[in-house]
Amino acid sequence: MHDDLNDWAMATLAVRAGQVRTPEHEHAEPIFPTSSYVFDSAAQAAARFSGDEPGNIYSRFTNPTVRTFEQRLAAMEGGECCVATSSGMAAILSTCMGLLQSGDHIVSSNAIFGTSVILFNKFMSPFGVETSYAPLIDLDAWRKAIKPNTRFLFLETPSNPLTEVADIAALAALAHEHDCLLVVDNCLCTPALQQPLKLGADIVIHSATKYIDGQGRCIGGAVVGNKELVGEKVFGFLRTAGPTMSPFNAWVFLKGLETLSIRMQAHSHNALALAKFLQQNDNVTAVHFPGLETHPQHDLACIQQSDFGGVLSFEVKGGKEAAWKVIDATRLLSITANLGDAKTTITHPATTTHGRLTDEERAQAGISDGLIRVAVGLEDIEDIKADLGRGLV
Repeated sequence: MHDDLNDWAMATLAVRAGQVRTPEHEHAEPIFPTSSYVFDSAAQAAARFSGDEPGNIYSRFTNPTVRTFEQRLAAMEGGECCVATSSGMAAILSTCMGLLQSGDHIVSSNAIFGTSVILFNKFMSPFGVETSYAPLIDLDAWRKAIKPNTRFLFLETPSNPLTEVADIAALAALAHEHDCLLVVDNCLCTPALQQPLKLGADIVIHSATKYIDGQGRCIGGAVVGNKELVGEKVFGFLRTAGPTMSPFNAWVFLKGLETLSIRMQAHSHNALALAKFLQQNDNVTAVHFPGLETHPQHDLACIQQSDFGGVLSFEVKGGKEAAWKVIDATRLLSITANLGDAKTTITHPATTTHGRLTDEERAQAGISDGLIRVAVGLEDIEDIKADLGRGLV
């Protein structure tokens, strides 16, 4: 690791941080597809397993390619360390299992990924971990939801798919006032546009599957924070339970990080242009994108983000039938629930990403039947407009 990481800009960290060249003097980072490692002696093996000597042991929890990705992402987020996982959901699960115990309580935004809600309600609750939900932008509601046993405040900002923007600094202050940890899913912005740790958050979660990869190739996740919470406790769970990122996927994500900054700028530019285009359509009743001056948290987004990201959503007249008509009329856009790809994707949240929620839970999250989400890609913006406009006539 270089000694001057703190002096490097984001774009430089994205290309250079974390790499340690082997005796082969390779320019690009190598992939280490090995399950185990050879020790010089029985004494060294014992020292590695006991933790007295750092070094590789077994690729479930020590792999040079994965470590390079972890160190690079930690540097970009401004964290002390990172634990890479097999998926974004594995990152959330590892954080919960590493830091919570029976009797603990989570206060979560009600505007989170539908599968995260299922994880908390269906799979964490049998372990004695209770979850309450608060509107993302209602600080008083967060305050009222906190209990003496609350351990986490958990949120995504901007939210998916309504792009509401939470005041990270205010929520961090609230969390610390009650001896809680603020856990922020930074999937939509990535460190290229937002660094929650610098705003007071304790832990940052990533689905590396999305913008960190950037081309829809691999599944992975990450947890970033300090040495005690992430480097010991979350890592301890991963070491034992094994929701591990593969070396090949880590290598793909490293290549993604190299171009992350310029890609996020391009996604943001296209998304703003598309949002303005949609505002002019008579069949569109609302456009949700923080880059629009009409967005309720536009000023806050300008303060805590360097740009506005590539995800927007909009509502059409006529409910689900009209929304499906718009989606099915597209020829260029990809009908898929994934996001963060170079290719523009479109989906109907009420029946896909949030389809497993109850009607009441969807209503509380603001997911209407007429809502459409678009993750704006890197195609020519005029082609994106023309394709989306087919079903809006």
